[in-house]
Amino acid sequence: MSNPTIAFIGAGNMAAALIGGLVADGTDPRSIIASDPDEAKRETLASASGIRTTPDNMQAVSEADVVVLAVKPQTLRQVAEGLRASVQQYRPLLLSVAAGVSSATLDGWLGGNTALVRSMPNTPAMLQCGATALFANDQVSDAQREQAESIMRAVGLTRWLDEEKLMDSVTAVSGSGPAYFFLVMEAMQDAAQQLGLDPESARLLTLQTALGAARMAMESNDSPATLRARVTSPGGTTERALASFEQDGLRDIFARALTAARDRSVELSEILARDSQDS
Repeated sequence: MSNPTIAFIGAGNMAAALIGGLVADGTDPRSIIASDPDEAKRETLASASGIRTTPDNMQAVSEADVVVLAVKPQTLRQVAEGLRASVQQYRPLLLSVAAGVSSATLDGWLGGNTALVRSMPNTPAMLQCGATALFANDQVSDAQREQAESIMRAVGLTRWLDEEKLMDSVTAVSGSGPAYFFLVMEAMQDAAQQLGLDPESARLLTLQTALGAARMAMESNDSPATLRARVTSPGGTTERALASFEQDGLRDIFARALTAARDRSVELSEILARDSQDS
């Protein structure tokens, strides 16, 4: 199926980012339909991208080969159960971007035996610079895996996971990761001002340095450790700063922080699953 019809359930920021990326990548806007109860969101999305919209979720599913569930985890159960009859009738591929909802839980809400891909994008997807992990259940065909990957690849890098439990680790690394880098940028700007730079110079120099370092790491075949060693002259300023980081246990700080984020992701998934069973 070279040109599948894609339905987005929900017309929020992530749906808008994915749709924008798909259209920019050459997908025919007429093959995309988005449903949302908010008329203003529908009109904004249709005006920006030229896609079709509807307030009716079931109508969107009835036309689709792929259904992207782009709603918040807290509302996903209600939406999924409302789509159950249509999903069971038309049997599309389901692609979820909701954090914390396992494929088994979502499959149950949808009536069972559904082809389902769970994804974990991050906020830079809104700039087509995202990082997304994907996990497919046993009902997903090779062709459907390619469809899911092509949708998420429209907003950045994609990686497949063999085990769904690793989604919690992905949440800790790339899902929450942008905030870690923002914190580092914030700390560097504050330190730069303490060293005498004016706020705007501190901001621009920090952000451009972060952008340049990230591009160097992405475009190089060398590891970050190698790149770091290459810019660290013996006895120089960089070596002195790095020694201070190591002395203060920076690596342990990151290890503890990411473990805490992973553990919280597990807790939140368990809460959602428990609430699903109790209600």
